Amino acid sequence: MMMGERLRRIAREPLVHFLMAGLFVFAFASWRGVAVDPADRTIAIDESRVTWLTRQFEQTWQRAPNPAEIDQLIRDYIKEEIYYREALRMGLDQDDVIIRRRLRSKMEFLAAAAVESATPSDADLQNWFERNAPRYAADARVSFEQIFLGMPQDVQAADVIARLNKGASAQGLGQPISLPVSLSRASRADIARTFGDDFADALLAGKSGQWTGPVSSGFGSHIVRISAIEPGQKPSFESVRSRVENDWRAATLSERQDKAYQTLLDAYIARIEKP
Repeated sequence: MMMGERLRRIAREPLVHFLMAGLFVFAFASWRGVAVDPADRTIAIDESRVTWLTRQFEQTWQRAPNPAEIDQLIRDYIKEEIYYREALRMGLDQDDVIIRRRLRSKMEFLAAAAVESATPSDADLQNWFERNAPRYAADARVSFEQIFLGMPQDVQAADVIARLNKGASAQGLGQPISLPVSLSRASRADIARTFGDDFADALLAGKSGQWTGPVSSGFGSHIVRISAIEPGQKPSFESVRSRVENDWRAATLSERQDKAYQTLLDAYIARIEKP
């Protein structure tokens, strides 16, 4: 009963469907005589094979091959095919560690492709979106003025702040520097690009209304007045669905690959005898 349930569960997995389809294609190709027979001494180069060789050349060299190059491609293919068949005839593909690893790599590639092509449900994506909401929120925006003081003592900064908050003009205060005196609706990235990360974080944590400081940047100390802070807004799920799906695929790929392998492993019985 348990084995029957296990087989039914395995049969429902998309990866198993993919592998079964591949097996069917392989069996059909063998029935049609397409598979390589090491005993066959005839190497057929049809138009489709020449087209494939030509496209491989174009992808490598970013141009079409000339007639002489096409002839060379065909000769190289024939040489490769001869050595390949002779290797099969001699059984060189049997019990070869390198070949086993290469085949494993191909199967892992096919499994990864099958897993990557899986379509997540809206429920999965919605759940991911809710758990990672800050990632998709629009940046907060800050409008502010700043006065650069160089490297003053805190007492000096406090004196300037007190005068400004009592109505003194900001004109002529501070030291000249090639920085914007004010920014309007600047994102954290905008502020950090000009003043540095610490300065940007301090502004986003500040309150609007009065002059405050000193606030440090990579240039020195500033006093600032925030005129407006616009909190970041959470977008609707539908407006960022494509981005959410891409992020979900990247973040869960390893987990889904492990699950795909476990599905195949469940179909086997491994008998281990240790010395």
